[in-house]
Amino acid sequence: MRIGSGLLHAVRQAKNAKLSDENIYLLIEQASEEGAVRALSQLGLSDEDAGADISELRALLDSWRDTKKTARQAVIRWIMRMFFSALLLGLAIKFKLVQLGQIFG
Repeated sequence: MRIGSGLLHAVRQAKNAKLSDENIYLLIEQASEEGAVRALSQLGLSDEDAGADISELRALLDSWRDTKKTARQAVIRWIMRMFFSALLLGLAIKFKLVQLGQIFG
């Protein structure tokens, strides 16, 4: 059975029972609301603090995303600094500004 086929079947039965389109709409609306309430209850979001919980979760997710972005930028900066340091050291050795034999003795 595919998604929505149960609803389609129920609407066909309601049409066969001579219910008006308005009554069918009201039944679907009520069933949708009850389903949403049940889903929120199963998630533990049916109390009055649910809005605050969702806001807090969003703030936590935003903080996590910012932390990941900052960590990624720090790692990239560290890698770039290492690369440029090695490049400068290589250039200094090539142009004999620094002699490794004197440094490491």
